[in-house]
Amino acid sequence: MKGEGKKTERWREMKTFSHVFQPNFDEVFNKDFIHKGKWKENVLKNENPIVLELTCGRGEYSVGLGSHFPEKNFIGFDIKGARIWQGAKQALVQGLNNVFFVRTRIDFITSFFAKDEVDEIWITFPDPQPQESRERKRVTAPIFMERYKQILKPGGIIHLKTDNEGFFRYTLEEIKRNNYELIEHTFDLYGEAIEKLDPKTQEILSIKTYYENLFSAQGHSIHYLRFRF
Repeated sequence: MKGEGKKTERWREMKTFSHVFQPNFDEVFNKDFIHKGKWKENVLKNENPIVLELTCGRGEYSVGLGSHFPEKNFIGFDIKGARIWQGAKQALVQGLNNVFFVRTRIDFITSFFAKDEVDEIWITFPDPQPQESRERKRVTAPIFMERYKQILKPGGIIHLKTDNEGFFRYTLEEIKRNNYELIEHTFDLYGEAIEKLDPKTQEILSIKTYYENLFSAQGHSIHYLRFRF
């Protein structure tokens, strides 16, 4: 009961957060979200770039990047409200007015953004959906890639961080099969690879999510890549 009470309290608190959006199914299924194409005008109140963190979990990257880059807007997406609360609360504590969160399924991403409205995407430790029967649910499967193409500006970069080698190799194969531009990739980010990157990139990639710390502690190598369409 104690845990359930805490969860209920967080749900209530999150409803009061102006930087968190929790649309219901009918608002986004085969329908445009109210701010689609108007995020900068209606919500962000600036003309700065928009960066998405998909499967954001507790929002560590959205918050971390938001503090590093006040000249950019960051919007974290996840279906789990209890996780989002943590990132949303931290953004408030740090006074980050450039960090926002949306609780929804990634399937509906094109309901939220118009063509070329997004500048950059981060995908951080998604469910790898390892079963072959669930390939379509992998967030780098063709059906999702096509959605990202619709909302990303030309030349917009997609970053992926994962500990799952199978999913990582699958994504590399998708990039190669579709002739996307693979900018960089490594199977061991915190091995020698990160030392070869410029200091600013090292700083960004050193931001670690809860799951990343967990996987690293278990001895898993962290895989990273970035590409563009």
